Amino acid sequence: MSIRPAIPADLDTIIELVHGLADYEREPEAVVLDRDEFAAHLFGPRPYAEVLMCETESGESAGFALYFHNFSTWTGKPGIWLEDLFVRPEFRGRGYGKALLVALAGIAVERGCGRFEWSVLDWNEPSIAFYRALGAVPMDEWTTFRVTGDALTALAGAN
Repeated sequence: MSIRPAIPADLDTIIELVHGLADYEREPEAVVLDRDEFAAHLFGPRPYAEVLMCETESGESAGFALYFHNFSTWTGKPGIWLEDLFVRPEFRGRGYGKALLVALAGIAVERGCGRFEWSVLDWNEPSIAFYRALGAVPMDEWTTFRVTGDALTALAGAN
């Protein structure tokens, strides 16, 4: 297996994997990304996110991890936020997911990050058990809030 940073030629595979993740999370209709805009945000002059690709020994795409930096005022250090991690169903249980997490932890350490964080759906018990086995700790006292669409536009225009 190999883990490597994504390159622009990986764009269609990344989008395919995003759709696979949306299917797994029972929200296939939620993927509304624009291909060109997505490419610019990943590979343009100011990338907003980075992607690691995970491939089999024969070069077949097994999965991906999309991540970006955040910042902790409490630690005074950057962190890494794992937005999405997905391993194709036929490759699960073979260490690909763990390899992606290990690679991301290595990037976090190398870049001097104080945290490596992500969220998981409450119903995703296999992933929760997997993350706990790796030493990850759930942040049960925190609730994620989100503003999108018309509510985001309205908030931006609020005085």
